[in-house]
Amino acid sequence: MTFQASRKIAAPPSSVFAAFEDGARLAVWWGPAGFTNTFKTYEFKPGGKWSFVMHGPDGKHHANEIVVAEIEPRKRIVIHHVSQPRYLLTVTLEPTTDGGTLVDWNQDFENPDVGRRMERILVPANEQLLDRLSAEVLRT
Repeated sequence: MTFQASRKIAAPPSSVFAAFEDGARLAVWWGPAGFTNTFKTYEFKPGGKWSFVMHGPDGKHHANEIVVAEIEPRKRIVIHHVSQPRYLLTVTLEPTTDGGTLVDWNQDFENPDVGRRMERILVPANEQLLDRLSAEVLRT
């Protein structure tokens, strides 16, 4: 089961890519509204690992482990969320004719049943995450 979202951001792909590349910036916007992050490990390179805790607005803490599968600077990022729920996330950055970037977000769950059970949470959460990415990119 795959969840797709996209967002146009009024900044070039290099600016959007920089918000992924810098772990301190990523910690600010990664996740839905109200969440914060504590990164233990952040290796933004193929084969690199991200280990972090997402802190929910409800006070719950969610441990996450990610392995970077592919990086094509300013164009594409593929990560594998290896903790539960397991999914492959592909983010593509396409330049637009007006100097902006179209961000395509494709989250493919290994277990379709898990994806279906999470759909009502994930669809708005991914939109909130893209809102936060946009705000971070446009802030700098």
